[in-house]
Amino acid sequence: MKILIADDDPISRRLLERTLQHSGYEVITAEDGRQAASELSKADGPRLALVDWMMPELDGLGVCREVRAKHDDSYVYILLLTSKESSEDVVKGLEAGADDYLTKPFHPAELKARLHTGRRILQLEDKLIEAREDMRFKATHDALTSLWDRGAVLALLRNELCRSARELTSVSLLLCDIDHFKQINDIHGHPIGDEVLEEVSTRLLDAVRSYDAVGRYGGEEFLIVLSGCDAEHLEARAEQVRKAISDVLFSTAQGPIFVSLSIGAITIQNWDKSNPIEPLLKQADIALYRAKESGRNRVVYAEAFAAV
Repeated sequence: MKILIADDDPISRRLLERTLQHSGYEVITAEDGRQAASELSKADGPRLALVDWMMPELDGLGVCREVRAKHDDSYVYILLLTSKESSEDVVKGLEAGADDYLTKPFHPAELKARLHTGRRILQLEDKLIEAREDMRFKATHDALTSLWDRGAVLALLRNELCRSARELTSVSLLLCDIDHFKQINDIHGHPIGDEVLEEVSTRLLDAVRSYDAVGRYGGEEFLIVLSGCDAEHLEARAEQVRKAISDVLFSTAQGPIFVSLSIGAITIQNWDKSNPIEPLLKQADIALYRAKESGRNRVVYAEAFAAV
């Protein structure tokens, strides 16, 4: 783990560096407060710090305040080193943002124990962040496919429409439905149906750009938001998505299966953010229905693009 030693005394700095290196830390040193604050504010900077109270450029309290003011990502645990022993000084240090303090001279064993406490706190923070991100992911993603869920992909669609209106660009939608999916479940069983849903999701993500959005719209339906895609380029993009599913058989636990999509496509231009998105989805759904009725495994384009 990275740790910063900030001390203007080169002898003290070197002794601390050796002690901590022997304990397995990756040590970064700073000889003044300004350099220390700069190192701790970096995105990949140390998350543990030993900061001397008295330093040129910026004292230890100043380092604490600056780091707390700038660092809004992962937490930095700061141990303040000081020869000051009064309660008033301790309070000043803690109020400035220090997490703990050590009074000089200190025993190396006490230093290691306090740093161990700091590491436990950082590990706890990492677990809390991981749990928060996991909850956030589950709240916006489909459990089976890990795609955006219906609510999230519709929210992304609204945001993209507003952005396209500001930038005078187009947005295209693909409403996709797996052909004969009920037969897949009836013949091969629901576990194979789940395999198909997962593989379709993977192929759809591979068939679009990283900044396009793919969501599970419901059941075996998927909604794709193609950012900046106008009517001129929609056909090529839609066919690329269709072929990504139908051109290669799906490998399943019961052998290869042919899978295809029917797709309803629409391009939106000159969007007014006061308008609802339901009419757009309705047009895409009508086009999807026509694709099903005319033989499946094809793309049908909405007769009228939304221009307001």
